[in-house]
This record gives sequence, structure tokens and C-alpha cells, in this order.
Amino acid sequence: MRLRFNQLTAQLTRGLAPLYLVCGDEPYQLGEAARLVREQGRARGFQEREVLDADASFDWGALDAAASALSLFATRKLIDLRILTPRLGKAGGDAIRAYCARPCPDNLLLIVAPALERKELETQWAKAVDATGAIIQVWPLRGRELTHWIGERLGALGLQPGPGVAELLAERSEGNLLAAAQETEKLRLLREPGPLALEDLLGNLADSARFDLFALTDAALAADRARTQRVLRVLQAEGTASALILWALAREIRMLAEAAAARARRSPIAPVLAVHRVPRMRQDAVERALRRLAPDLLQDLLGQCAEVDLAIKGLAPSEPWHQLATIADALAAGASGIPLPSH
Repeated sequence: MRLRFNQLTAQLTRGLAPLYLVCGDEPYQLGEAARLVREQGRARGFQEREVLDADASFDWGALDAAASALSLFATRKLIDLRILTPRLGKAGGDAIRAYCARPCPDNLLLIVAPALERKELETQWAKAVDATGAIIQVWPLRGRELTHWIGERLGALGLQPGPGVAELLAERSEGNLLAAAQETEKLRLLREPGPLALEDLLGNLADSARFDLFALTDAALAADRARTQRVLRVLQAEGTASALILWALAREIRMLAEAAAARARRSPIAPVLAVHRVPRMRQDAVERALRRLAPDLLQDLLGQCAEVDLAIKGLAPSEPWHQLATIADALAAGASGIPLPSH
């Protein structure tokens, strides 16, 4: 079975699966999911723990040995397998499939794989894990999902968040779930259990948001001008190279321009999206963006990207970050030459 992070606790209370695979690039959820499995394992009698670190030179026979060896101190054992590589390879895949074929009721296998490539989840060994146990793939929480998670966490700590509280905490910690957890813990220490108003946060809340390049293009695609500029400012403050920002924007605009041109010719845009490897989950957002972005605007923005490239290389006198802000805003607004939104 495949579970989201917020479904794991309920599944564990119903009963332990023979094995769990926890993977993904969100450190806080990755660590929390592994901790929950370990704690529930101890509560169910898996007192002994054997740790296996599977690097590139790992002998996968050690997994079979660990599964076959009798526990010295307890009748049940947790095997904590840490995958340190992006791929398992044939030997690793065969070892996992063999374990899935004969899971031992006296063992609980926990596989933690932070660097695992997503395409590995489509392999035969991952399908065997899916059929025998549970796969928990974690990724950063954003938007309403993050707001909901913060609200639930505050409630679990005895705090009753008023209007706007969870939303403000989410805004200040987006992309940094550990910071969000720390902020909620800090509020638990500073406040008595009960109602928590927006005014209670003032002066006590740090801005710990972190974004990646795709948060910028997602905000622009969603026509959220204010968020687009905020993401851009955070990326600049974190020292992200202007050339990387330009790459992300130009890549998005080029895809949109080609899709807009196909639509103008009354051709399907699916081949364009396939060439640019646009994930299925983003395709609806692309469709909506194309309804408000004129082909001429997209071509103009591509020309502006070329000008920024010259400025970054020192071949033009303009300031690259201001130009990048202008391009990003035009992409979000669907028009150029309008004032940037205020901070």
C-alpha cells in the first residue's frame, strides 16, 4: 500500500505491516515517519534493532543474514535498512524481492531511503514492497496542505488557532517544515493552552520560509503576483545565482510559448508538454495559464530573458535582479509594463 505521511499514524494504530519503505526529499517528514515506525515497533515487541547501512559497496547478503539470525535479547527484531544510494541495483532489488516473498513475522523491516530516485518506485522490487508492506513517499507540504498540518499540530499541542494564525505560520515557514514544527513548539512554551490569536504571533515569529526554483514558476503559473515576488526575494536573499533564476523562468516561458503557438495553429499541446516533460499534475495549471497569456507576450518575455542573460554576463548595463522581477511579474500578471506589487 502507498501512504501519505499524514496517513501513517492511523495505519500504525490498526496494525504493523511486515515492512515499510520511507523515501523522499523532505527531511522532517522522513525522520518523523521513521521514528513513528520504530516507536510502534518497540510497542509491539520489536525490542532489538539491527542497523544496516547500504552504500555502493554493501553486501546485500547481509539483509538475508539479518532476517535469518535469531535475536539474542528479544523474540522480535527491527531491521533498520538505510539506503544511501539513489538506486538499489540488481543485487539490492533481488534481495528486497526475496525478503518480500518470505517476510518473517518475528522481524519488522524499515527501509529509509532519502536519496532514492522516483523512478525506482516503478521497479519490481518497489512493487513487491507495495504489495507486502507500505511505501511512504514524503515531499514538501505547500499551500492548504501545509496550513492544515500546522492547524492540526497546534491543536495537538493544546492551542486553538484563531483566523489567520495557521496561514501566517505557513507563509513564514513554507518549504521548511522543521522550522514550522519548531515555531509550534515555541508557541507551546510561550503560551498557555487555549485560544491563539493572530496578535499573539507578532514579534515572536521568524521568517524561515525556503523555496526552490520551481516554487517561483509555480507561483507565476498560478497568477499569484505577490507570492511570485516573495519567492524571488527569498531566493535572492538565500544567495541563489541569478543565472539559475533566469534558467527556470526562460525554461517555463519557452514551454508556454511553444504550447501557445501550437494552440494558435489549432494543434494539440500534449506533444509540447511531453517534449518539455511537464508532469501530469502541472498540466491543468499550464492550460489555465495559456488562457491568459498571449503568444506575443511570451515571445516578448523570451526576448527580455536574452537581455538578462547579457546583463548577467556583464555585456549589458541593466540590473539583472530587477529585470528578473519584471519578467516574473509579467508572467504572473499576464501583461507587461505594470507596476510591481508592493512588498
